[in-house]
Amino acid sequence: MKNYLNFEKDIKKLDEELEKLKDPYNQSGISEVDTQKISKTEDEINDKLKSIYSNLDPWQTTMVARHEDRPKSKFFIDNLFDKFISLSGDRYYGEDKSVIAGFARFKDQSILVIGQEKGDDLDSRIDRNFGMMRPEGYRKTIRLMDLADRFQIPIVIFIDTPGAYPGVGAEERGQAEAIARSIECCMKLKVPTISIIIGEGGSGGAIALASSSKVLMLENAIYSVISPEGCATILWRDPKKMLDAAKAMKLSARDLLELNVIDEIIKEPTGGAHRDKDLILKNVEDSLSKSLDYFQSMSGEEIFDNRKNKFLKIGRNQGFAEDTTDLSSLKAPQNETLKIIFSKKLLIPFLGILILIIVLIFS
Repeated sequence: MKNYLNFEKDIKKLDEELEKLKDPYNQSGISEVDTQKISKTEDEINDKLKSIYSNLDPWQTTMVARHEDRPKSKFFIDNLFDKFISLSGDRYYGEDKSVIAGFARFKDQSILVIGQEKGDDLDSRIDRNFGMMRPEGYRKTIRLMDLADRFQIPIVIFIDTPGAYPGVGAEERGQAEAIARSIECCMKLKVPTISIIIGEGGSGGAIALASSSKVLMLENAIYSVISPEGCATILWRDPKKMLDAAKAMKLSARDLLELNVIDEIIKEPTGGAHRDKDLILKNVEDSLSKSLDYFQSMSGEEIFDNRKNKFLKIGRNQGFAEDTTDLSSLKAPQNETLKIIFSKKLLIPFLGILILIIVLIFS
């Protein structure tokens, strides 16, 4: 049974009409299938989908990103990679089922695959904690990323989480520290890391694994520091203002590409990734191959510098830096304008002290 969002009511009616047309054993008895009307209805559905999905507002995009039929990490891992071997445990506390991790083969290349998994039905969602990782999950991924780095194995990460788990037990076991360590680990790796945001990329729970060499994002996915409902509750004390919050946060793929927060948008089928899983699988595969090939000829140091410069460049396109191709140094750029400003700042106090000394001498 298909699931429809509240702005897809017209599409639902057309789909129901199409199902009746395709069923020769309808209420009036056995009849001929009207292929011409079926074709016309299918065209009408496609036109309607194109019209709706080309004008989604940020809140509607959020709803599509959370769609229960949307392909999850496990789907991509099962269909994109061969010989996947799942690895468990952080060697400190236990196993976290909200993250799948292990080594696999991608086009005859060894890969470490990590995927935040929400689950497909109610039971699996509860078992997977709705994709909200605990500290042991982050510590498991750190252990495996360090292992991949040691053996020079590229890392592919599928991001799909509303955020890190905020429970008391998780906080007691060091949730914030685990997230910080995960970001630190991602940044210091000397192997290419490719993060793909396939649904929700929520808060530090996503950033912990998205501090990567390349961050790719499905067309209708979202990536934000907080959920729109959470933002609306904090700013306006009204969770119903989630549309205003979603617009202000610039959480869509198009906005984030413009801000240079992500590197590439992966095209989705018309109507969302859940409407044609074979096509989205091919698009992700092509994009992943291209990204891995980009780092093929780079040394470990070059990969490290490339990642560091990528994050240092975010937000600097309108700043003082004239050349943003190499920002490996964290020192502020010293151009002529800044030198003049600094010299004036030093000159005024110096003249004031000099005048004071002259006055004291001759008084």
